[in-house]
Amino acid sequence: MELDAVFLGEWDCAVEEVACALKLANSTAAQRLETARLLTGRHPATLGLLADEEISYQQARIVAEQCAVLAVEVAGEVERALVERMPQQAAGQTRAAVRRQVHRVDPEGAEARHQERVRERKLLSYPQEDGMALFGAVLPAQRAAVMEQVVEAYAVGYGDDGRTLDQKRADALYDLVVEPRNGAALEAPSRGVTAVVHVTVPLDVLMGIDDGPGELKGYGPVTAGQVREIAFAGGTVWRRLLVLPASGLIVKTDPLTYKPTAETARHVVARDQYCAFPSCRMPARRCDLDHVRPFDHARPERGGPTTPENLQPLCRRHHRLKTHHPGWRVTRDTHTGAAVWTAPTGHTYINTPPSVHRE
Repeated sequence: MELDAVFLGEWDCAVEEVACALKLANSTAAQRLETARLLTGRHPATLGLLADEEISYQQARIVAEQCAVLAVEVAGEVERALVERMPQQAAGQTRAAVRRQVHRVDPEGAEARHQERVRERKLLSYPQEDGMALFGAVLPAQRAAVMEQVVEAYAVGYGDDGRTLDQKRADALYDLVVEPRNGAALEAPSRGVTAVVHVTVPLDVLMGIDDGPGELKGYGPVTAGQVREIAFAGGTVWRRLLVLPASGLIVKTDPLTYKPTAETARHVVARDQYCAFPSCRMPARRCDLDHVRPFDHARPERGGPTTPENLQPLCRRHHRLKTHHPGWRVTRDTHTGAAVWTAPTGHTYINTPPSVHRE
């Protein structure tokens, strides 16, 4: 090794200088420098958007960090696919879009990285204050999704006994793990629960013709191997969803009742995946299904129909904001799925749901 390289590795003080100048912790300064190195060397378009204040530093950092595992030319392909949309996105949307695109351009690498993380799976237990502890596991996302649904269904089976749903979920996890080993009877009605895990995947990926990603609801893009593990598990039910090739939007039904049918609700949740407010990442399954144009209870045929085109998932906070806060308005483009929110100040913010097909 060159002597200069030894000294550079041991004595480079750039991190300390940045930390002192910006009053940052050394680790934060090191992260900022690494982001700057990646942006200047690999992502000139993203760097330009950041310099022009069209995107946030957090978005630029996401591009740099998520693409760091890719070859330079492949990282550039990801950037080119996303650069036009990033100025209209919140940081969480950019993260999801980058993750999805990384899976699309490098499916073999995504699968290899996933298998490496599978080998690193482990239990976690951390002490917390007031006699509490955090207990969990790092494991494949599709298995975590199954576990979450089983615990949820088991918790609901306790009935109305004064506990909150969060308390029931924590107790259900303990009962499911510990009580059977102690030989105690499981008394909750949901002992034989069925997990409901939603994944959206193109047919050619499902059948092994292509290795692009699928979308695991509540998580994001997963590898083709993970998708197939879910799809071909015993008892799995498949439902066909039709999409528009140009936009990736799901197309379906148009009932005129106020409450969406189960099919319509599944459609909207699968299509939008998250709350339709631009900065919110609340999963759609936990949101209210709101009419963009108000439903006309007296004359449903006159407008505000309960169709996927006129429905959007809104978390309770943003549902109340849209309904009760003066000045907030929202419209939705039925062709692109983009929701345009207008604030009381007159500023507009755009939320575009992720497409469910490969771009």
